[in-house]
Amino acid sequence: MSTYDIIRLGHQGDGIAEGPVFAPLTLPDETVSGDREGDRLYDIKILTPSEHRVAPPCRHFKACGGCQLMHASDGFVAGWKQEVVERALATQRIETTFRPIATSPAQSRRRATFSARRTKKGAMAGFHGRASGVIVEIPDCQLLHPDLLAARPVAEALAALGGSRKGELSVQITLSEAGLDVLAQGGKPLDRGLEVSLAELAGQFPIARLVWEDEPIAMRSPPDQRFDGIRVVPPPGAFLQATAHGQAVLTAAMLEAVGKADHVADLFAGCGTFALPLARGAEVHAVEGERSMLTALDEGWRRAEGLKKVTTEARDLFRNPLLPQELEKYDAVVLDPPRAGAEAQVAQLAQSKVPVLGFVSCNPVTFARDARVLIAGGYRLDWVQVVDQFRWSSHIELAARLTRAHI
Repeated sequence: MSTYDIIRLGHQGDGIAEGPVFAPLTLPDETVSGDREGDRLYDIKILTPSEHRVAPPCRHFKACGGCQLMHASDGFVAGWKQEVVERALATQRIETTFRPIATSPAQSRRRATFSARRTKKGAMAGFHGRASGVIVEIPDCQLLHPDLLAARPVAEALAALGGSRKGELSVQITLSEAGLDVLAQGGKPLDRGLEVSLAELAGQFPIARLVWEDEPIAMRSPPDQRFDGIRVVPPPGAFLQATAHGQAVLTAAMLEAVGKADHVADLFAGCGTFALPLARGAEVHAVEGERSMLTALDEGWRRAEGLKKVTTEARDLFRNPLLPQELEKYDAVVLDPPRAGAEAQVAQLAQSKVPVLGFVSCNPVTFARDARVLIAGGYRLDWVQVVDQFRWSSHIELAARLTRAHI
């Protein structure tokens, strides 16, 4: 067993010593010992702890793989997450102003995907263990909203009823105003008997909607979500910001970014997280690749009162981005691409005359790459705000505003 000095954290939250050698659950400035296999340490012992090391607030931390950084102080994690963004921008030779990080509270996650499996005695549900396919039960999880944590028995019941002994059932559960929005995948093929049993099960829990694979089983009431108070019923399994707090912070950032714009394009619009709040002050054109998302967005707009016109367009922005001439009519554009970023669309925006861009990203590296292209095209990066709604994880999100340099 050798001794190692931890120099820094990697982008996955592991400590890194010279080599590089990766040491999970360690922090910079710690001296540790462990058994090395390849480039990783195992059976790690902390010989000299960091001043930022704290007692994890969750008893499941060491076994569960859901959180990577619960052993570090909140201040350290916040600083590290901003440093990750700063380093990504520095790699592209970009400097900007950083606003204070916004971190979602503990026990505020409103959606989660439980792994569930039948057992000899019934079923179990939880998250995968650290670097493992083993399911760890998490009855005292400090990450999930209490109402979401209380829904774990739903995943267990679904696995007992329709899970396979040879495989896992994936159960995505989202809190909604009407109850639990549940999507189960990876279970037995649906036949009439299973369908009846699942419908009966749905009645035993506060389930608003239950979907098995792609088949609707029961809907007691539409599982509403609110985007700045505007009611929307997302399609099953739809992307939703992880916490209500994170959604509110990102929405406020995009509203500030576009300012008093009269005509806004919302690209990668999803089911209206930003498009609908933006429509309180501007006409919005929402572009998204999945039609079901746009259907939900459009229905939400039609039910709402006091919003300006919202139009929708189903379009693959990776293969068919909006061109500069199509962008001429917009005073502002909002983008919220997936982790791959918006390379093709950004190339067209860099050639456009759109005065203001609001950018939301879940990947600092692709954001920095895209920002470099926009800056080369005449934009300036006014500010960045790191948003940590995946508390205690290595996941990082951010909001930013870019403006044409002559404005």
